[in-house]
Amino acid sequence: MPGLRPTPSAASADVELGALFAALADPTRRQVIRSLSGAEPVTASGLAGDLPITRQAIAKHLAALERAGLVAPSREGRETRYRLTPEPLGDAIAWMEEVGARWDRSLERLSERARRA
Repeated sequence: MPGLRPTPSAASADVELGALFAALADPTRRQVIRSLSGAEPVTASGLAGDLPITRQAIAKHLAALERAGLVAPSREGRETRYRLTPEPLGDAIAWMEEVGARWDRSLERLSERARRA
């Protein structure tokens, strides 16, 4: 059907949202985000001290969060420190609001039809 194929920018946004939601699907990654929110940049070792997993496992989770744009690493001497970059969460919220609004409109139309019947 014409018009159903997403534009390149919409397709790119879908890929980015997919990576974001995939990153957020893991409970350990959500805990890492909680640990980073409101905190100063911290190393993978520092994060591992707060969680019951190894530094290597934390590093893998940080890599997934970085791919999703949720953390940004910065090199300080021999250490890499990570900080939360919450901007992609705004994109996810906007997407959920858009989808929710569509559902609300659909339900309102359905309710209106039911009232007329």
